Amino acid sequence: MDTGTLAVPGAELYYEVRGSGPVLLLINGGEGDAAMYAPLAHQLADGYTVITYDPRGNSRSRLTGPFGEQRVEEHARDAHLLLRALSREPAYLFGTSYGGMVGMEVLAAHPEQVRGLVSHEPLLVELLPDAARRHAAFQEVYDIFRRDGARPALRRLNAELGDVGLPPELTADLPAPVAEMLARVAGNLAFCLEYELRSFVRYVPDLDALRDGPFTVANGVETRTTVGYATSVLLAERLGEEIADFPGGHVGFLTHPAEFAKTLHEVLDR
Repeated sequence: MDTGTLAVPGAELYYEVRGSGPVLLLINGGEGDAAMYAPLAHQLADGYTVITYDPRGNSRSRLTGPFGEQRVEEHARDAHLLLRALSREPAYLFGTSYGGMVGMEVLAAHPEQVRGLVSHEPLLVELLPDAARRHAAFQEVYDIFRRDGARPALRRLNAELGDVGLPPELTADLPAPVAEMLARVAGNLAFCLEYELRSFVRYVPDLDALRDGPFTVANGVETRTTVGYATSVLLAERLGEEIADFPGGHVGFLTHPAEFAKTLHEVLDR
């Protein structure tokens, strides 16, 4: 595995590169960093040049400018610049949750860079008929965070989104590298609640770009009651496309990495 950093406007991105073959960029959702995708990247490295990275403001990707509200468009610019720096040809993209939305914006703004995009349970709240109520709930999450701290706010957020957190089997008796990764991710929670959540969930994708581009929306087969699952269904209906089913739930790439990698390869191969 090779590691490096890339200076982008307002931040310095930490990234990792594994394997050989067509380039595949894995884009994290909220709180995540490159190590969240390590098990999946390991499974895919024999067929792809897999790029993972810490999103700006998270883990090892420090902000070099002032802290402030984050935007999907800004994170998509980061992904675009990272691909431009590391690849001379179009890349495959996979993103989960926020990451799926970032991938959509890359496809809309830089279609020449995208060989294929799989968006797994994107949190497209604006597609929901009760979007206004949902936004009020996310504001409540923020208010709890400011008043009581990150953990009570996370409990309220999970109650709103459905069970999208790490399963208990991934948080007990952990080897040191995994424990270190989870400690970093826990440290990202405050940044997510303060600067990402309320703005990211207002993102509206360019549906024409998704219809015209090499795009697939995906869900976890064990996820049926979360907001991300519901928005994936609505997006597929808007586009007139079928949903690709992936193993596990919202973090199936962590709980079922081998099966998840097989499914992702099959979808990208199509």
